[in-house]
Amino acid sequence: MSRVIAFCVLLLAAVLGYLHLDSRPIWAPFATPESSAINTQEESLELGESSSMPLTKSKAIKNTAPTQLASMSMHADWLPDTGAPSVHAASLIALQDGALRAFWFAGSREGAPDVVINTAVFDPHSARWSAPTVVMDRVSAEKGLSRYIAKLGNPVPARMVDGRIQLFFVTVSIGGWAGSSISSVISDDEGLTWSQPQRLITSPLINLSTLVKSPPLQFADGRMGLPAYHEWIGRFGEFLRIEASQVIDKRRMSSGRGAIQPVVFVAGPQEAGALFRQTRSSSQVKQIPVSVTSNAGQSWSVDKDIEIANPNSAIAALSLKNGARIMVLNNIEAGRYRLVMVMSDANSAQWKQVTVLEDDESLANEQRREFSYPYLTSVNGEDAHLVYTWDRKKIRHVYFPDAWLKHALTGLKEAP
Repeated sequence: MSRVIAFCVLLLAAVLGYLHLDSRPIWAPFATPESSAINTQEESLELGESSSMPLTKSKAIKNTAPTQLASMSMHADWLPDTGAPSVHAASLIALQDGALRAFWFAGSREGAPDVVINTAVFDPHSARWSAPTVVMDRVSAEKGLSRYIAKLGNPVPARMVDGRIQLFFVTVSIGGWAGSSISSVISDDEGLTWSQPQRLITSPLINLSTLVKSPPLQFADGRMGLPAYHEWIGRFGEFLRIEASQVIDKRRMSSGRGAIQPVVFVAGPQEAGALFRQTRSSSQVKQIPVSVTSNAGQSWSVDKDIEIANPNSAIAALSLKNGARIMVLNNIEAGRYRLVMVMSDANSAQWKQVTVLEDDESLANEQRREFSYPYLTSVNGEDAHLVYTWDRKKIRHVYFPDAWLKHALTGLKEAP
């Protein structure tokens, strides 16, 4: 009976939400950099028979990593230690002076009452991280939101159209992550100080089971697109259109119970592809689910999987100025003991492995560590910064300079 009541309530919320959002402003195209090598007005996107982007027609990845990459100046270090026994869900944003700010949550365990959201700044000149500071804890969230908060999670930063930084994060008042909602704080001094938290209203009736994990993107009119997802009843992706910290529209990106935590590759003003963490049943294929849009996110259709293994674990994705696309993921069907980077150039439908970041396959099962929740960003559109969870005890940071990535891309083009 409780399930029937819950279904009826959700159905009513969906109807009210549709009526509420139907009168919102028209959708603008995606914001695309002028220097992007992907110009949809001059070049074909090669959509193929299923009207999908080239990235969605990929074959299995191939290990074509040139041996010379080992000698390139790739920098790796750790985010500063806060003394917490458990850390997770790191994210990044480029600062206006060329530095990098990271966010992650830390505590006695995931979902514990003592979990806080930390931040630190990476100085590219000294290649060092600043001392960590706390952005948000459970008590501060309770006071600012005027509601009980049981736990915090998944910080995701964004650059607003006016230059300020907005940090989205997950809050739970009751139950597990399926009972989450999204809140945010804003900084006008590059993350030194923050406003009081504000809760995003994603539904006019039941504002529950909405989480965030992946980087937002910009529309040409200055509004923000935030990939989100649900875990209660259904497990699916949702695309939120945000203006001035308010959700003014939302669209379903997937359906059912098999795809969460979408990351979005923008291919042009109207075209984009969303890649998901798969949460399919044990009898279904363990690959990367895909949805595509040809109207700047107003509607999404399910497309063919990318034929790369996915063990119910998050994916990180990034597009570079030269049109190359990179992903970091666990390319195994079960476990999170191997983490790799794969790359595809602007004109290719194939993803190819360029480096192995972590691999405990040779160890016994009980000795294998977890490498998960990767997050990618770029400071100048040509380089890449990566952070990921290292055995839930540390956060690893890896910097790929533009020379390293260009060398990797050359290797892809030269490979048979």
